[in-house]
Amino acid sequence: MVTAPADELLALDRAAQDLLFRAARTAHAFTAEPVDDAQVRAVHDLVRNGPTAMNAQPLRVLLLRSPAARARLLPHVSAGNRDKTAGAPLTAVLAADVDWHDRLPELFPHRPGARDWFTGDPAGREAQARFNAALQIGYLVVGVRAAGLAAGPMAGFDPAGVEREFFPDGRHRVLLLMNIGRPAPGAERPRLPRLAYEEVVTTL
Repeated sequence: MVTAPADELLALDRAAQDLLFRAARTAHAFTAEPVDDAQVRAVHDLVRNGPTAMNAQPLRVLLLRSPAARARLLPHVSAGNRDKTAGAPLTAVLAADVDWHDRLPELFPHRPGARDWFTGDPAGREAQARFNAALQIGYLVVGVRAAGLAAGPMAGFDPAGVEREFFPDGRHRVLLLMNIGRPAPGAERPRLPRLAYEEVVTTL
């Protein structure tokens, strides 16, 4: 039996596959070209359709554009991530709203009392928030690439410090920082090895 090449078995054409996955890299340096609000809005309008449990949508995105806002973030960023964050045209603080259940009445208007499903379970709410926001972040990375931009997600920072600085209300848990922009020439690093299908997939 003749099997078609893997890229021909996908609905996206080869160019789109490359843009989103094969040619995409985590960006460590950026050009000075700005990322405007229209681009960010277009990304959101695309990726907001991704699935979350109970349609919770707990991800909250804080965009840091001004030098003053960036200066507030940098002391909480690890030394290895500080310069790239200072030089990126846009940095997003990605947080989970642990009180996401407050939105359930409008998301489930046909289910009176929806908010009460999680009122007495704050630990369960936070676990749901973290899990679903992480899922949304994965979609956000792909959405940024779909806009022709590069994403530089980073975990090297002090979450508690960032939360005190930007989310003093206590209802947000910062999961990740993401620099966004057009990659500077020569800034891409070689792709590291990826696990093969046989190492990841088991069939029963």
